[in-house]
Amino acid sequence: MGGVLGGGTVGPGSGAVGGGRELRADCSRCAGVCCVAPAFTASADFAVDKPAGRPCPNLGADFRCGIHTELRQRGFPGCTVFDCFGAGQHLTQNTFAGRDWRADPAAAQRMFDSFAVLRPLHELLWYLTEAVRLTPAGPLRDELTAALDETGRLTDGTPEELLALDVDAHRDRANRLLSRAAEQARAGRAGPDRRAAMLIGVDLRRTPLVGANLRGACLIGADLRGVRLGAADLTGADLRGADLRGADLGECLFTHQSQLDAARGDHRTVLPPGLRRPAHWSLTLTPTRPRPRQRRR
Repeated sequence: MGGVLGGGTVGPGSGAVGGGRELRADCSRCAGVCCVAPAFTASADFAVDKPAGRPCPNLGADFRCGIHTELRQRGFPGCTVFDCFGAGQHLTQNTFAGRDWRADPAAAQRMFDSFAVLRPLHELLWYLTEAVRLTPAGPLRDELTAALDETGRLTDGTPEELLALDVDAHRDRANRLLSRAAEQARAGRAGPDRRAAMLIGVDLRRTPLVGANLRGACLIGADLRGVRLGAADLTGADLRGADLRGADLGECLFTHQSQLDAARGDHRTVLPPGLRRPAHWSLTLTPTRPRPRQRRR
């Protein structure tokens, strides 16, 4: 369910962009759209199959998840790492003026289709906001700011305007700017180019990754224990199950909280400013083996 990208001057952990726009999910102001609109397949991420447009069996009448505190234990870790970047509450409260798909079933499909456009736009807002923060004053920052403003205007469109938008084309244009911003931020520290690399389960502990370009890289289950990533660009990198114990991500670019939530780590993992250590990381700590008791003579 997580999306991947292959203004204000807020940090990566902030929930708002210039003008107070929310870029972090607030489920209390949404109508459970992410629990209905997308499809998911029974896998390591989800315990059951669910077609698009059908409510998840765990969704309650109050639009709350009935197993929220036990999602990982009940086989739904994919839900714990999904972030709509605030698109859910924007759709519910602004685009559809407080209506929901249960109370207005005739509009349900339009809501779900609009969410499929609004969510990637909100994700773009987050990346563009971070790019503006990283980029010094100059022509590139001006272009990024213009793209940020334009994307913000698009999110305020009517359902008809959203559904008429070629969101992929808009995202491609913004991605070119984001790539330039990352290259500029990594200037003088650029490492290996591993864009879109398939690194599933690969042991990377002896691979130099400081300043690496890892945009869109598939790092599912990769072993990154103790690795220094320096100014590596992690835009859209898939870190599901990646082992980050002892890794240094402190200077990584475009690292989102949902990426950390999908990975494994411990108290030694160095995080970028503004991001929090996921609660489940404490479960990945290597247990201390108790000393055997000495027999009394």
